[in-house]
Amino acid sequence: MTTTTETSHNRTLLLIGLIIAMFFSALDGTIVGTAMPKIVGDLGGLSKMTWLTTAYMLTSTTVVPIAGKLADLLGRRAVYVTGLIIFMGASALCGLATNMTELIIFRGVQGIGGGVMMPMAMIVIGDLFTGKERAKFQGVFGGIYGLASVIGPQIGGWIVDSLNWKWVFYINLPVGIIATILIAMGLKGRKQIGSINFDIAGMVTMIVGVVSLLLALTFGGKDYDWNSWQILGLFALAAIGLVSFVIVETKAKEPILPMYLFKNRTFTFLNLIGFFMSIGMFGAIVFVPFFMQGIVGVSATASGTIMTPLMISMIIASIIGGQLVYKVGIKPQIIAGMLIMASGFFMLTTLNMDTSKLAATSYMAIIGLGMGLVMPILTLALQESFSKEELGVITSSSQFFRSIGGTFGITILGAVMNSKSGTLLTDQLVPFLNTLPAQAGPIVSKLKDMIATNPEGLLQMLFSPEALKQMPAALSDKMVSILKTALMDSLHSVFFVGLSLIVVGALFTLFLKQIKLANKKAVVKEKLEPTSD
Repeated sequence: MTTTTETSHNRTLLLIGLIIAMFFSALDGTIVGTAMPKIVGDLGGLSKMTWLTTAYMLTSTTVVPIAGKLADLLGRRAVYVTGLIIFMGASALCGLATNMTELIIFRGVQGIGGGVMMPMAMIVIGDLFTGKERAKFQGVFGGIYGLASVIGPQIGGWIVDSLNWKWVFYINLPVGIIATILIAMGLKGRKQIGSINFDIAGMVTMIVGVVSLLLALTFGGKDYDWNSWQILGLFALAAIGLVSFVIVETKAKEPILPMYLFKNRTFTFLNLIGFFMSIGMFGAIVFVPFFMQGIVGVSATASGTIMTPLMISMIIASIIGGQLVYKVGIKPQIIAGMLIMASGFFMLTTLNMDTSKLAATSYMAIIGLGMGLVMPILTLALQESFSKEELGVITSSSQFFRSIGGTFGITILGAVMNSKSGTLLTDQLVPFLNTLPAQAGPIVSKLKDMIATNPEGLLQMLFSPEALKQMPAALSDKMVSILKTALMDSLHSVFFVGLSLIVVGALFTLFLKQIKLANKKAVVKEKLEPTSD
């Protein structure tokens, strides 16, 4: 019989393992970006560079809900340890890659392991602790994730400068081995009772639907026109895959994502809130550095430090929010966090060419404060609303909808910027180009073609002093002024759209029922029956 001391010892080992695994998986997402220039310099393949991120995103996002369901069927230890082993093995292969194509493939495999690891920490926390303790520890884990995001670029820079870019991947091995041993020791195995029915059809249709949708959103408007046969074909394939997935899930014995869950008001609205919150989060992370570098004119390093207050305030708010939620309640805290995020986005709409670094950092800190109050609480609220048998699929669904929200956010807000900048450049730059002398005809034609087909590429000249130096000074000076104005107005539109989407997420909060935190350890409830509530 297991003693209380042994149980406490196992829990301590497990928590240490979870913290290490969470930290190094979060770290991997930020240190790779720092190593990109060195990787390209060594392996070549500049045109394929973005696929290092895209391949990981595609596989990790798709695997998240599958991993949650498998954790419910096979047990936490088997799935978590498998995910860790896949992640470590792929990390080793990434370090051994001899060309960019190999590295992209191995990053895709690494994403499978990452997609398993992403929800598992929160699932295990849901198993171990009471409602009040869940709030505290999920806040702490949210803080750890934020901390890894803050220090990741610095650690990546040190590794690349002191060792070699390959160690960005090799560093995962010793850390991962320690985490795997601790988690394997801390988690109990599952005794299989009866047969297990794997939802193979659900897995296949979901992979086809989600991957096709993410590819369409990744390539649309950038590599191919939105109305091109490639993008329309991907959207059509996504629709077929997702509709087939819904049909299959209604008939499966052990569905990956039971359709009756969407009849539950709490499940639906919490995931919608997470979806819209992620759109806002990525809007800030991606487009604020763009504004500071292209318009204010700070360096890439300086614009990167503007993100630090967002992460720091998110860490602090996650930890405090985990304690505060037990006093104020889940619904009031989510509403407060979303409104704080919205106020931060409203402040972003006031950014201009004279904006100081201090002002920009304070706006980002406000957004981070709102994010920290909301992010860990969404998972907590879902876990408190469903039975323990459904904890895996419920927790992974939260991660899944947030990942999809981030992808949608970057795509939607990027499309807003491109559309707005194209209109502005047509109205402001074309009249100026028409005043240039006839001998400037070739460059005028080239610039007009870029305005019509690739306004984003034209705006990228603001980040490339070398490109501007190739033009006559009188032309480049005037162009820079017009380009900065167009970029600023376009980003204002981006921030207004981001603000409106966050407000939509806040409005969904009003439809939530009151969710009470349990004081006792999570118990097995009766399986939730289909309900319209």
